[in-house]
Amino acid sequence: MVLGASLLFALVLLGGFAAGYLLVDIPPANSAATAQSNVYLYRDGTQIARDGEVNRQSVRLSRIPLPVRHAVLAAEDRDFYSERAVDPKAMVRAAWNTVTGKGKQSGSTITQQYVKNYYLGQERTVTRKVKEFFIAIKLDREQSKDDILEGYLNTSYFGRNAYGAQAAAHAYYGKDISALDTAEGAYLASLLNAPSAYDVAAHPENRPRALARWNYTLDGMVTENWLTLSDRAAMIFPVPQTAGPATGLSGQRGYIVQAVEDWLTGHGVVDERTLARGGYRITTTLERKKQHAFAAAVDRHVMSRRDPGRAADRNVRVGGASIDPASGRVVAMYGGIDYTRQYVNNATRRDYQVGSTFKPFVLAAAVENGSVTRDGRRITPDTLYDGTDRRQVLGSHGPTGYAPENEDNVSYGPLSLRLATDHSVNSVYAQLAQDVGPRRVRETAVALGVPESTPDLTATPSIALGVATASVLDMAEAYATLANHGRRGTYSLVERVTRDGVELELPAVPVRQAVSREAADTTTSVLMGVVRQGSGMAALSAGRPAAGKTGTAEGDRAAWFAGYTPELATVVAVMGQDPDTGAQRSLYGALGLPRINGGGAPAAVWGEFTAAALAGSEVRDFELTVAEGADEESYPSGDSSGDSYGDPYADPYGDLSADPSGAPGRPGDDPSAPGGGEDATGDGSSVGVAPPPTREGTGGRAEAGVPVDGGAQPGGGTTVGRPSAPDRTGGWPVNGGPSGGTGRDGWAPGGTSGTSGTGGDGGGPQGAGGQDGWQAHPDRM
Repeated sequence: MVLGASLLFALVLLGGFAAGYLLVDIPPANSAATAQSNVYLYRDGTQIARDGEVNRQSVRLSRIPLPVRHAVLAAEDRDFYSERAVDPKAMVRAAWNTVTGKGKQSGSTITQQYVKNYYLGQERTVTRKVKEFFIAIKLDREQSKDDILEGYLNTSYFGRNAYGAQAAAHAYYGKDISALDTAEGAYLASLLNAPSAYDVAAHPENRPRALARWNYTLDGMVTENWLTLSDRAAMIFPVPQTAGPATGLSGQRGYIVQAVEDWLTGHGVVDERTLARGGYRITTTLERKKQHAFAAAVDRHVMSRRDPGRAADRNVRVGGASIDPASGRVVAMYGGIDYTRQYVNNATRRDYQVGSTFKPFVLAAAVENGSVTRDGRRITPDTLYDGTDRRQVLGSHGPTGYAPENEDNVSYGPLSLRLATDHSVNSVYAQLAQDVGPRRVRETAVALGVPESTPDLTATPSIALGVATASVLDMAEAYATLANHGRRGTYSLVERVTRDGVELELPAVPVRQAVSREAADTTTSVLMGVVRQGSGMAALSAGRPAAGKTGTAEGDRAAWFAGYTPELATVVAVMGQDPDTGAQRSLYGALGLPRINGGGAPAAVWGEFTAAALAGSEVRDFELTVAEGADEESYPSGDSSGDSYGDPYADPYGDLSADPSGAPGRPGDDPSAPGGGEDATGDGSSVGVAPPPTREGTGGRAEAGVPVDGGAQPGGGTTVGRPSAPDRTGGWPVNGGPSGGTGRDGWAPGGTSGTSGTGGDGGGPQGAGGQDGWQAHPDRM
């Protein structure tokens, strides 16, 4: 019976095979040979962009250098010339690995891949796989291996809208396929596995993955005796040129198309090769009004201020993203000055440190986990820490050997976490991360929205200082979670996708409580102080209740402002990058400033964009439920005479903030420094927090909450609590005094520019007729 059953099963298989072989014919080339365009739309249905036609150039196999062919075989199918058209064992192995959760893997030979590319399609169905199986067998009997390889090399997708090796050679190296060397061929061969994942020009953060795949390909060539060890050892990774996108993708359009394509393929809605064939109508979550407002704010506060004669201005880059916290929709995104001039999307790249914008995640982790200090005190925003510069972080067994520097090496002495956040004190936050537990800090950041795969997101005390390199969009998602009271839904860039009238299914966006409401809201209450009287005061120009944090990357290579209102979470980063080499550069001297700081241009862009994006909507206050013992402090607004901050900053631990002259000082002042605790008027009094910008300025008036030319901050230019340093007197020089009247954006922190008025004792030199008061108090925090 067993023998009979086995014979019957074998006969059924043979019969099925014979039937399939007879019934499945080799079809004509698929319709993808004539590709359509994809159309990208704003949420309101108006068109953003239409991508170009498919770039395909076929060449004879003899035109493709033998080393390039060998590289493709080493990367994709090393036994191509000796194997059959299909490899049943590989297919079974791939299916098993997929089912058991080891990832979706291909068991296809080059012949099968060619059949899929040229005769069928990319859909993942049993019917397509069966057809592919029989067509591959027939094709292998009717065509030579060289013919099949030629067809494969002319139809495969290499990314950058390039089909075929010839188009890829031009897209990545600007040369004919016949001119490629072995190293370049190995890179193109590596792209076949996942084009967008290995394009190091479009995604610099993927360089390690691309290098690993390139090395795998070259090592395979050595194994197959297609490359000598000595030649392999001499290989240097051939960095591809940046893409030359079509002019139809100029401005922000190309960045949007690139980000949307990455979202669709990354979420498994459609694979990269199928999407590249076109015909899709894609409605994004982006809102046209907000998108235009973002570009206008960046142009006003950054791009229009660049000087062609200033070398540092060549390095300036800007990235931005804005998310509706309630829905998770990305409503606006700024990728760079122009996609046709600067290819890399600054909103999605993951290669710049986020700096102190990471610190709120440490505070949230402390509240979420009910953490305590080393001496057993429960950690709240009012918990005192030692802010001494280069204070060594202490662990459970004593000193850890890690002693971070504070900005300008200022020692603050004891101060509360609330004040340490206002002034971004590194020594405090490194110790806080140690007290909470670096692993818990990392877990909280990931729960809020920072990708777990983010480079340098390591569980050490240094995590608090923002050494991780999350993208602007990643940080916007995490801050949106805080704004949404700790509830997180993965951000979405796409509202709807259709093709030939059929709507594709988009992934569900489940909302979950990433951290407790108390942890998120307590963090929000502290971040509101950063905007009201800390390093982010320029964000007050939004005219809305706001919470936020400034940040600076190591070496001043990037400056960040991340903030939110109840309705909108937005992150802005100004980055430094050499346009020729792609190397990260310091922003010193850019825009004519000593530094670009988070409280300067990024916060100014944030304020103007937020004001425009929410114009016409009702002003909403934060509805906070803070943790027990973390009640929000009140922050009196003061007045233009420069009154002190009042009780919230009454010294709870001696005379830490007392001015040497006896006048009350501002938070963060260093009493030992010359002029500490004095504002730019030089009268020894503290400057009150400025109210929303609706008052008359010396040279103009602020209308509708948005600063206009000449509006003055009460009391003229100030350092807004910035501590002194040994190389300056009482704070950063401010552009102008109380009589300034010609500056633009004069209301914003730092005062107006002016040609009269003294800088004051400890306030910096007299204004020199410059402009833009927000530039006057860089905060590298």
